[in-house]
Amino acid sequence: MSKVSASDFASVQAAIDFLSEQDEQRELVIPAGVFETGALSLISNLTLNLEEGAVLKFVDDPSVYGPIWTRWEGIECYAMHPLLYASDCENVTITGLGTIDGSGQAWWEKFAQIEQEDRLEPREDYEWQLAKLNPDYKERTGGGARPCTQFLRPPLIQFWKCKNITFENFTLQNSPFWTLHTVYSENITIQKLTIKNPANAINTDAIDIDSCKNVVIQECLFDVGDDAITLKSGSGVDGLRVNIPTENVTVRDCKILASHGGIAIGSETAGGIKDVDVKDCQFLGTQRGIRLKSRRGRGGTIENINLENLEMDGCWCPIVLGMYFAPGILPHEEAALLSVEAQAVAATTPHIKNIKIKNINAINIKSTAAFIVGLPESPIENVEIDKFHWSLAPAEELLETWNSEPTKGLFHDENRGIKTINISNLTINGEEM
Repeated sequence: MSKVSASDFASVQAAIDFLSEQDEQRELVIPAGVFETGALSLISNLTLNLEEGAVLKFVDDPSVYGPIWTRWEGIECYAMHPLLYASDCENVTITGLGTIDGSGQAWWEKFAQIEQEDRLEPREDYEWQLAKLNPDYKERTGGGARPCTQFLRPPLIQFWKCKNITFENFTLQNSPFWTLHTVYSENITIQKLTIKNPANAINTDAIDIDSCKNVVIQECLFDVGDDAITLKSGSGVDGLRVNIPTENVTVRDCKILASHGGIAIGSETAGGIKDVDVKDCQFLGTQRGIRLKSRRGRGGTIENINLENLEMDGCWCPIVLGMYFAPGILPHEEAALLSVEAQAVAATTPHIKNIKIKNINAINIKSTAAFIVGLPESPIENVEIDKFHWSLAPAEELLETWNSEPTKGLFHDENRGIKTINISNLTINGEEM
């Protein structure tokens, strides 16, 4: 075992590079204090130990994070280098009671300015650098982070084509974009993490499990500006080309505070997402507790999803199974993607089936109890909801029902109960609907 302290080297990356030349088992200790750094690349057989009081803090200069081939909002392309990155690595553990800080404020402000201007094309030098590498960028719609601008912000942590990975005990905060993103990886354990991003920090998902298998997430706390535990598998034609599912995922004993979706599956679904088991979680003030989402053009099948023993308080909508997810749709796409009339079934038509939801106690609901809406050409199939107990918040705390799920106003009315459209074989509390 080779063990070194980051304080003994000119930079954190220099310490990693030193360890890469040592024996097979390596440990890098980040002692108490603030360690400022640019992009970091990890190695196999490494333990990164963040001692209590340690802060690994990344600089907020986009020019530091040069282009790298990755998957960004479900499509393979060049994007900014992740802040903390591992590629084709095995046996990597990040542990300890310290903190990894992405210095996200400047990134969020840049994106807020883009949204305020409604900008849809590159402007900055680092955006044009990516645009030249991604000649199809004008056709990319993405989920809601405006990839057409090529402001392709980096995740705080990304593991690409890795296996045997453990993340435990530490805190992640202030991510520029998605926080912990695993892609094409397997045998992943995530436990006792705290992930914090401000509620208004857009696109700051806590965990994105992207075309991965054999994943355990347990005893974590999430308080973020987008979805919390998020399962994805690529988007549209590119995701179908890659065709790698996310499968065999277990979630246990997690607490989710602010987030757009607590357990979020999709909307990038092309490779399929299957065999997911979620139990014994709490959702406090979460916008949507269970959130399965896709839309025309995304492709793939969400199937064999089991969720049970979930406590919810103050959620906008406890259960969302929706196939009209609208963020990121460009104006010229709306007529086809959001049509309430049946469209031709194609490879990019998504499907949702075989969903079991049991023992859900939801109080102080602010919008709607459940929003279950399939496509007319691809109804949601085989949904069993049992022991679902729910009650609304006081009248003065209620929100408009369109807050249940963003669909550009489709399917929302004054019904605050269980909305069901285009679904086949639905049972709720023992009653066939």
